[in-house]
Amino acid sequence: MRQPGVLSRLADRLRRWRDGLIADPGFQARATAFPLTRGIANRQGAALYDLVAGFVYSQVLLACVELDLFRRLRAGPLDAQTLARGTPLDAERMARLAQAAAALDLMRVRPGGRYGLGPLGAALLGAPGVEEMVRHHPMFYRDLADPLALFTAPRDSTEIARFWSYVGERGVGHEDAAAYSRLMAASQAMVAAETLAVHPMRDVSVLMDVGGGEGAFLSAALRATPGLRGIVFDLPPVVARARAAMDLAGLSDRTRVAGGSFLEDPLPDGADAVSLVRVLYDHDTPSVRRILAACLAALPPGGRLILSEPMSGGDHPTRAGDAYFGLYTAAMTSGQPRSAETHIALLREAGFSEARLLSARQPFITRVIVARRPAR
Repeated sequence: MRQPGVLSRLADRLRRWRDGLIADPGFQARATAFPLTRGIANRQGAALYDLVAGFVYSQVLLACVELDLFRRLRAGPLDAQTLARGTPLDAERMARLAQAAAALDLMRVRPGGRYGLGPLGAALLGAPGVEEMVRHHPMFYRDLADPLALFTAPRDSTEIARFWSYVGERGVGHEDAAAYSRLMAASQAMVAAETLAVHPMRDVSVLMDVGGGEGAFLSAALRATPGLRGIVFDLPPVVARARAAMDLAGLSDRTRVAGGSFLEDPLPDGADAVSLVRVLYDHDTPSVRRILAACLAALPPGGRLILSEPMSGGDHPTRAGDAYFGLYTAAMTSGQPRSAETHIALLREAGFSEARLLSARQPFITRVIVARRPAR
C-alpha cells in the first residue's frame, strides 16, 4: 500500500484537530451562541438529527403511499376527516400523519384545516418507480432491523436475498419472477429515461438487453429510436413475461426474446450493442467477469456495451451508491456497488476498449459507462 506523503499527513493532523474541536461539547455550545457560527452549527445539528430520525421519515412516506394519500390529494386539498374516509385511521390520527407528511414536504397545510400536495408528494406521483420501491421497502426494513447482523449475514439468508433468489443461480418460479419483474419494470422507467438521455441509441441497429426482465428498458429504447430492433435475454420464466409485455406494447415485430442464464449460457448473436442495466451491481466480481466475457463474445468487432447502474463514488462516496445500494446489496448477500474506475478496470480486463463514464443528469438514479469490443 502506498504511504501518504508529507502533505497528506499534515492534512490528517489538521482534520484530527478540527474533528476534536467539533466533538467538544463546549465548542458546540460556543458555536451555537456566536452569531457568525450559529448558522453553521444549526445546519450541522439539523443534518445529524435528520440522520437519527430518518427511519421515522421513511415510515411516514410508506404510510402515505400505502393509504394512497397523494393520489387522493391530486384533485385538491382535503381535511383530515375526509382523508381518513376509507382508511383504518380516524380523523385525529390522520391529522397526525398529515402533519408529519407536511413537515417533510410531502404535503402542505392549507387554510381551513386542510392538507394539499407538497412538492415531494407531487414529484412522487410523477415517478411511479419510486412508489414501487417504497412499497418494496418493508422487506428491506426487516433485514435492516439488526444492521450488524446484516453485514455478516450468510449468503441467501436474508429476506431480500430470498426475494431476489435468481442471484443465487437457483432460478425462480413464475410467481417469484412476476414479483421481481414488476418491481424492476416500475423502477426501470426512471433508469431508462436517464440512460437514454445521456446515451441515445440512434446509431445502433440491434440492441440486446441482457438481464432485461420484462423488457422495460428495451421497450423504452425502441419507442425512443425508430428503426431500432431488440433482443431481451433473461431467465426463461422472466422472458415469458417479456414476450407478453412486448405484444401488449405493440413492439413484438421489432423484438425477439431468448431464455437462458447469462452466467451459464452463451448469449445470442446478432446484436451490435449490448446493454447491462442494473445487472452487475447485484453480482459478485467472479460472476461479473463471466457476464462481461459473455457480452464480449456476443458482440461483433466494434460492437458496443452500455453499462447503466448505481455506482459507488469511490473516494467521494454518494448517498445513493454507497449508502442505499451499499446496504441493499448487503441485504442481498451478493454483489456491491462499484466505482466507475473499478467498472472500467473490469471492462478492460475482459477485453473491452474505449471504456468511459458519461456525464449524468441525475447521478442518483444511475451512471452510464460505454465501451467497445476492439475492431480487431
